[in-house]
Amino acid sequence: MRQSKLFGKTSKTVSENLKAVSHKYLHQGGFIRESVAGRYYFLPLGMRVRDKVIRIIEEEMNKRGAQKIITPILHPKELWKETNRTESVGFELMIVKDRRGSEFVLGGTAEEMIIDLVRKFNISYKDLPFNIYQFSQKFRDELRARGGLLRVREFLMKDAYSFHADEKDFKKEYQNMWKAYEAIFAKMGLETVAVESDNGYIGGEYCHEFVVENTEGESRFLVSDDGQCAVHEDIAVFKKEEKNADEKEKELQEIKALRGKTMEDGVKFHQLPIWQQIKDVMFVDNKDRMILAIIRGDLDVNEVKLMNLIGAGELRHATDEEIRKAGSEPGFISPVGISKNVLVAADDSLRTIKNAYGGANKKNADLLNVNIDRDYKPNREGDIAMAHEGYLSPAESVLTGKNGIEVGNIFQLGYYYSEKMKDAVFTDKNSEKKPFYMGCYGIGIDRTIAAVAEMHHDEKGIVWPEQIAPFQVHLIGIIGKDKKIKKEVEMIYGQLQKQKADVLYDDREDIGVGAKFADADLIGCPYRVVISSKTLEQKKVELKKRNEKEVFLVSKEELFDLVKK
Repeated sequence: MRQSKLFGKTSKTVSENLKAVSHKYLHQGGFIRESVAGRYYFLPLGMRVRDKVIRIIEEEMNKRGAQKIITPILHPKELWKETNRTESVGFELMIVKDRRGSEFVLGGTAEEMIIDLVRKFNISYKDLPFNIYQFSQKFRDELRARGGLLRVREFLMKDAYSFHADEKDFKKEYQNMWKAYEAIFAKMGLETVAVESDNGYIGGEYCHEFVVENTEGESRFLVSDDGQCAVHEDIAVFKKEEKNADEKEKELQEIKALRGKTMEDGVKFHQLPIWQQIKDVMFVDNKDRMILAIIRGDLDVNEVKLMNLIGAGELRHATDEEIRKAGSEPGFISPVGISKNVLVAADDSLRTIKNAYGGANKKNADLLNVNIDRDYKPNREGDIAMAHEGYLSPAESVLTGKNGIEVGNIFQLGYYYSEKMKDAVFTDKNSEKKPFYMGCYGIGIDRTIAAVAEMHHDEKGIVWPEQIAPFQVHLIGIIGKDKKIKKEVEMIYGQLQKQKADVLYDDREDIGVGAKFADADLIGCPYRVVISSKTLEQKKVELKKRNEKEVFLVSKEELFDLVKK
């Protein structure tokens, strides 16, 4: 490719709004341009990288027996109604109508579509297992797009779906895909951590995210010092120490409390430890239920755990007006005597304390010596606490917090979809109809590219790993007025083309040497080859690897041999 003909130019400066390194360099290097917030054009350089990422994934998926298909982008809404995901997905779901008034979901994930495809065939146990995958554009109406390709509203994804007769067979494919992902990301120069995570609206009982540790990432996870666990904060469990659980229960008291609304105000007023205070947080879920989450005062409510406990699709904090309508008072909420219309969800940490204190559902009134079971009975009880760095794992190993970029995930779906959708069955050996046992496996192509740029760069630009670089060789001629140099560069370019080399030839005549070198560093091809009067005299070419400082003089034959390899 002649650089003079390359569509998409490099830029010396970028907006201060581009905070993520990957966003900055992918924009500056001429790989992407923003359309509107969260939606991007991929330019020729970006497409070359994207195509190579796809090729790596495709090779590894095919090697492991998966088969490629494609589904329509518009999903009939009726399919999503079968699984009730029109109600559970929430704000990310995007719906459009055609001229006949039919409603469609813009594909954000394709479980329903894949099952609808599979149930069109008379599947027997002899056909199982199988894994089908696609590369398709996905749409999610994110509340906030950020970081360039790190969080977008439209993106390319590889999503795969496996079908099995039972869980035992599925677990083999789960490990098969786990190994495939490790191989895929290693080829792209990414070191990933498999983090146990929440299935969210995808459904199922367990999943793992493949995360690249990086401060720009939004995946917050914890690892134990003993190396036994890596778990997303959404589901991380930890040891909750006993406080005063053996203390004798005292008589419940209501007292006047002229204090502020915060937990700290309660501590100052009562001169008691924060762990003995009940933290009360009122929410409203997607079903318009009022939810009171209660927890030991030194802990925080984990909203994902809470949603899983109460079966909610979304949560938001209740307004002061809503709290008062529920018969309580902001800053003085209590599970004791709360309206029966409020669902009370209690963290199991409340079993570690006795004689707690907190609000009395009245302004400037508190309760002392509050005890679970005696003074209130929660509607739901379980682990709804957020784990933090420094806490102990269940095995009593210290947890360390990390941030990372989620580039892929693998999900156990089980019977989550096949039991909800009609005729999602196969015929077993006894000629009986049984639901499929399923798994799904995703890789975000665009976010993976951003993760590579985040991990492989220096102060001058991106340093692409060889497997996914837009070009392998960046050829530069320092020509000036010497026609011999131009002839030599053209000859080398022609020879590299004959070898079917991936080469970007900077043939621009109106650009200075410094600018050419700066662009080469910004674009980040693995090898830079320079032809100048100096190299011509020595019958050599100047060769430099992008990730090394040293420059070598090699013969043309050595260059051509290197390219062949």
